[in-house]
Amino acid sequence: MKILIIEDEAHTGEYLKQGLREAGYFCELARNGVDGLHEATEGDYGLVILDVMLPSIDGWSVLSSLRRKKSQLPVLYLTARDSVEDRVKGLELGADDYLIKPFSFSELLARIKTLLRRGGQIQDTTSLQIADLQLDLVRRRVTRSGRRVDLTAKEFGLLELFMRRRGEVLPRTLIASLVWDINFDSDSNVIDVAVRRLRAKIDDGFDTKLLQTVRGMGYVLDEPDH
Repeated sequence: MKILIIEDEAHTGEYLKQGLREAGYFCELARNGVDGLHEATEGDYGLVILDVMLPSIDGWSVLSSLRRKKSQLPVLYLTARDSVEDRVKGLELGADDYLIKPFSFSELLARIKTLLRRGGQIQDTTSLQIADLQLDLVRRRVTRSGRRVDLTAKEFGLLELFMRRRGEVLPRTLIASLVWDINFDSDSNVIDVAVRRLRAKIDDGFDTKLLQTVRGMGYVLDEPDH
């Protein structure tokens, strides 16, 4: 499996390249946005690891260009840009994951393996669907069985995260980091309350329940038979 790393910081780039090669991946390193976009467009890669702050053109522009070309190449942002606005922007542009520097290499490997397992199952970046639940990213609308579901902005972001990671058990720490931009406090029930409210809106009144609790691990969104 070939992975393209687009990273301008020399030490980080070489660290990633060496570590991923030792993990069994073939890697190439591009040190600016122009070269990275060319490689991602023309090369035969299974995944791109992309920084945001790059010379020539930034990581936002690289991803936007890829998606305009209808490329479904999985892209993982690896960046020091850690605000919730940046994370939301990355996902809205079509990123498949977003990891903050400094990072754990073991967590990076786990996320890479997850993205590669999903492969061709990556959802269309303008519309997501699971069973009769549909999420329109352009119009910011959610429907189930054709009925409009009204969500707050935070609930919409939470649902988008679940749908992009269909079938994955998402721990509370990850949800807190990506949606709330906070470190999870085990004494806080903010995540549980938010998930409970979202579940009431998308599942109550429907025979098939999509949002499930996995005790001691987190939450998962999928059709029950999956």
